[in-house]
Amino acid sequence: MSPSKRAITRRDFLKLVGASSLGLLAGNFPPKSQSADLVMVQQGRVASPSISIYDSPSLKGKLVKVYWRDLVLPITNIAISDDAEAYNRVWYQIGDAGYAYSGDIQPVQTVLNHPDFQIPRTGTLAEVTVPFTDSREEPQENSKLAYRLYYETTHWVMGVTPNLEERKTWYRLYDDRFKQVYYARADHLRIIPQAELAPISPNVPRLLKKIEVRLIQQLLVAYEYSRPVFATRIASGARMRSGTYTTPLGTFMTSYKRHSRHMAAGDIASNGYDLPGVPWVMYITKSGISIHGTYWHNDFGRPRSHGCVNISVKAAKWLFRWTQPEVPQTQPYVYKDVGTNVEIIE
Repeated sequence: MSPSKRAITRRDFLKLVGASSLGLLAGNFPPKSQSADLVMVQQGRVASPSISIYDSPSLKGKLVKVYWRDLVLPITNIAISDDAEAYNRVWYQIGDAGYAYSGDIQPVQTVLNHPDFQIPRTGTLAEVTVPFTDSREEPQENSKLAYRLYYETTHWVMGVTPNLEERKTWYRLYDDRFKQVYYARADHLRIIPQAELAPISPNVPRLLKKIEVRLIQQLLVAYEYSRPVFATRIASGARMRSGTYTTPLGTFMTSYKRHSRHMAAGDIASNGYDLPGVPWVMYITKSGISIHGTYWHNDFGRPRSHGCVNISVKAAKWLFRWTQPEVPQTQPYVYKDVGTNVEIIE
């Protein structure tokens, strides 16, 4: 039986998604940092313009409260709605306030890191470990805002600058799209060690690894020797007010990979976007279609992207390490003539 026709049972799927968008459901929380002060509270950042809180995990429940974008809320439990037809039945209990639909909330935590003063001249990779941090044009709090950087986004650090007056240390970040620098608090970012990016299943021959993206099911499955080893739900291309952004069908290859990418296009007021630090990007077409981590929503299981394959950040990081070519921690990207095959089907 070919991989594209191989059935995956619900039980098999749940086994495969331990590092995927359902990871929170299975208790897959961020690991402790050996060099950080960790607040061990599961939090959720409001990722949409607003969210509604209900007295039960259902849109039919009583509306009790509204929260606005970027508010950070305590996630105290997880509930499954009774709506058997919903593509996503996961709801978060928000303290004693009630329940919120999980697709509008980014699971986050707050980790404060010790600055690393040994930054290589060529730069190094870091990720944001707080719900969000405001980067500045200069290394000081009262400087002009550059970008708000969100949890689990990745950025290229080019240097470190102490501000003795403020008693704070800032990392100098390089923006790969606009070719400029801005600064973010060093205690809000974690330098990612090379060991954390070690390849997964490096002994499996390249041609015996394969990614299959199923658009109707909104599902991504990774195979080794025609055997599924990983699966995660996706959000593929969708119809929007500004046009139709379909994810292309066909066979592709992950020959161009970046740890981080500032993605921006169109008018933000009309379905455009400006997203610095998109993590774990695996390009599959010359036009820019890619598989990548997603921090601006948690709503996987239905089309809603501009053509790319959105997956959770943890799932993207796993695939980034599993696919070829390998990208060393010392390089911002790698482009080669070979990569892991990707088949996108209906």
